[in-house]
Amino acid sequence: MKNKVSVINYCLLAQLIGWPLLSFGQGDSTKLEPAQDIPYNPSSSSVAEAKTSNSEKWAIYGQFTNVTQFHSRFRSPYDGLNSLTANGRTEETTDATLFAGLSLWDGAEFWVNPEVDQGFGLNNSVGVAGFPSGEAYKVGKNKPYLRFPRAFIRQVINLGGTEEKISGAANQLAGTRTSDNITLTLGKLAAVDIFDTNSYAHDTRNDFLNWSVLDAGAFDYAADSWGYTYGVAAEWKKNWWTLRTGFFQLSDKPNGKITRPHFFNNSFIGEFEERHDWQGHPGKIKLLGFINHGMMASYDDAVQQALPTGGTPDVSLVRQVRSRPGLVINVEQELAPDMGVFARASINDGSKEAYEFTDIDKSLSAGLSMKGDRWGRHDDTFGIAGVINAISGSAQRYFAKGGLGILVGDGQLNYQPEKILEMYYSLHVYKATALTVDYQRIVNPGYNSDRGPVDVGSVRIHAEF
Repeated sequence: MKNKVSVINYCLLAQLIGWPLLSFGQGDSTKLEPAQDIPYNPSSSSVAEAKTSNSEKWAIYGQFTNVTQFHSRFRSPYDGLNSLTANGRTEETTDATLFAGLSLWDGAEFWVNPEVDQGFGLNNSVGVAGFPSGEAYKVGKNKPYLRFPRAFIRQVINLGGTEEKISGAANQLAGTRTSDNITLTLGKLAAVDIFDTNSYAHDTRNDFLNWSVLDAGAFDYAADSWGYTYGVAAEWKKNWWTLRTGFFQLSDKPNGKITRPHFFNNSFIGEFEERHDWQGHPGKIKLLGFINHGMMASYDDAVQQALPTGGTPDVSLVRQVRSRPGLVINVEQELAPDMGVFARASINDGSKEAYEFTDIDKSLSAGLSMKGDRWGRHDDTFGIAGVINAISGSAQRYFAKGGLGILVGDGQLNYQPEKILEMYYSLHVYKATALTVDYQRIVNPGYNSDRGPVDVGSVRIHAEF
């Protein structure tokens, strides 16, 4: 297990004993809302005049998260460079983030999120397409290191309607805006801060941990190795619907780092959200489409290129300018004030290599989230979800010949869809501090029925201040 940085532990200790660390702002609103590590999404706010204003002039919030994760030993007659280690391992990740915001003018705010990260995912975050920890990145370090995952400007333009009162939270200043509005976001952020959000399965620090539960598995959204990129997004909200569109930078090569903004490799995303009531309970249906454009390979070209020599296919040798589209359906429905269900279905052009997210061409996930009201623990949450992930025939032939993807590649392949069950219980400990126990059962890890199944256990501690 990796050594923690002492300053991070002091931050957690301060929260546990009740110090008001990093929980201050300036303006009319002094109430600290639970931090949400996403930019404001206007579709989720309460409705209510015709003038945009920020009652807070500035605000600072913070969060701390540690996930310790381990997996069982499992059957493995062979393995490859991207295989999950069969003898069982334990790893941990730690991150501490500041959310610093400033009002620029009416309706405009600037946010920056400096963050200290440390630790590794299981087996350096490879071996399972639906990877079991959303807190683990595709890179890792033993020692803490500083990053700036977000630095963005948001502008709200009023279009009329009733007034919405917005509570202050991480990456969101308290204020008001009209129910019909346009929201523009520009800078460095995560595409999934705005797109493919879901009330029950989208926050790795508070709900599920598995990548293909948190987001649509086949949504190959633009992101660097940590999940962030440069881009611009626009959201047009009216009464029962919201239309979103965004243009983002892909990394220079699949699963690479992004060091500066340029858009030769790019991703265009569009999403339509419908909001409704079903028997008095709110729900949403979202339809999302995306198309990635840049230097990428065809799996079949890589296999054909290796045939004359009998070697291992290598996608890096056959990349050229191509496009890769995909679709996502995202549903959430409240069943009772303390209970809701969700589901996602996604598909992409599986003839091309996965570019940024993970090696999934088709995915179906569904689950349930329940607050602890029924057993007298309102701030506790129980969640359960199931996922089936699959890849195309072209991808199957590529991996069977020994090819490597972003996360998977066992050297050979006896193909079966990847099947994952996840359950968690989040226990409210003190103030904005929660302790979560999470269990995942992964069948056919890396789409390989010759290996597994794998049991993964996790303990997560998360504090917001």
